[in-house]
Amino acid sequence: MDSNIDQDELFCSICENYFIDPVTIGCGHSFCRPCLCIFWEEAPYPPYCPVCRETSHQMFKTNIVLKTQVFLARWARPYCLPSSAEQMCEIHMKTKNFFCEVTKDLLCLHCCTSKEHVVHNHCSIGWTAEGYRQNLLKQMRSLWEQTQENRRNQKRETSKVRTWKGYVSLRREMIRAEYQKVCHLLYEEERRYLEGIERESKEIFQRLKESEENMDVKGKLLRGMYEDLKKMCQKPDMELLQHFESALKRSEAVQQHLPQPVDAQLSSWPITGLIERLSQFLVPIFFENEVTTRHVPLFEDLRHLHVSPNHPDVVTNTKRSNYFLAWGAQTFTCGQHYWEVDVGNCQNWVLGFCDDSWTMTNDMVLDSEGIFLLFCIKEDNQCSLFTSSPLSPQYVQRPLGHVGVFLDYERGVVSFVHVASSSLICSFLSCSFSCPLRPFLCSAPSYEGCV
Repeated sequence: MDSNIDQDELFCSICENYFIDPVTIGCGHSFCRPCLCIFWEEAPYPPYCPVCRETSHQMFKTNIVLKTQVFLARWARPYCLPSSAEQMCEIHMKTKNFFCEVTKDLLCLHCCTSKEHVVHNHCSIGWTAEGYRQNLLKQMRSLWEQTQENRRNQKRETSKVRTWKGYVSLRREMIRAEYQKVCHLLYEEERRYLEGIERESKEIFQRLKESEENMDVKGKLLRGMYEDLKKMCQKPDMELLQHFESALKRSEAVQQHLPQPVDAQLSSWPITGLIERLSQFLVPIFFENEVTTRHVPLFEDLRHLHVSPNHPDVVTNTKRSNYFLAWGAQTFTCGQHYWEVDVGNCQNWVLGFCDDSWTMTNDMVLDSEGIFLLFCIKEDNQCSLFTSSPLSPQYVQRPLGHVGVFLDYERGVVSFVHVASSSLICSFLSCSFSCPLRPFLCSAPSYEGCV
């Protein structure tokens, strides 16, 4: 090893031990990867250097040069040497410098060539310990990834728990409002539907709470195991060799059975006569201002549509081979109107009504007034439904095939229905319409957003 290297440069300023898996951040300071991960998780955002406090980023790679220097330093000056008696072979009176992978014994050179060990694999204690450290680091990376995944899942579950009862209450109002429009003979069906929602909501809420608690427990186990392996990496070579296998088994056991988020979804039962009733108000919808773009104009942070008639990427009057947006040619200022769209298996689409002021803006803010939209959005390989103003999740199954859109201007209601199952997807209730409303449609092509 280069004698000019300052030994202090080989020690992590967080744990004050030799580096394990050293990384160097933008300001030039280096730390153990595990130490930096834990520090940044516990420190306020944005991440910063623990030494100079300069703001940094969380993308970094292992410093191979520094890692090699630390290994050579450990080789030359181990943490803790065994006592003379333990280090000397009692038979040959030679230093025990080798480790037997089969019997897990420390051996001198003569012992390695003895009849008992000659067919076994032997390696120097330092090399073997370093190999074990690398295995531990591999386990730690896996633990850390699962810790972060579990943390993200727990946040999602906590959000569901916080909004679940309010959503179920609103869902009940939606269903009740729908049944108030039909004959009293459907009272019994309404009662069964609402009882089913109540029963399902309690079961799902209980599963959400249990899932949230399980993720909290799993997070603590993963984090605790991660800390244990970090400490193990800092142990003297002899102790590391003795306890490596048990630590590895415990780490692998902890990583099994990562809790998965609950699929919180209420059943949508058919409502007798729903489609027949709405079909009385069926109107032909003709779209104008049709635009397409080669760039997927979906949603950034679920708050904005990144396309408009004036967007530089938009090509007007072209075939619908790209991402398609359109506004209805006619507007509605009174009465009841119903139209349908076949969404097929498409995973990204938007339907509903909006006023002219929203369609003319270059930045279509999704929580603005004057829009009554239902979104189907693919997130993390899962399709979710949302409604606008404010953006709210809808915990029902994604509809396939025809989706119906109903406007009752005087009563301030916009409803979305799944035509094939004659069921309600969701409703905007008690709205105040102050401007003419246009139908709005945004959909992905089959190769872009469909299964």
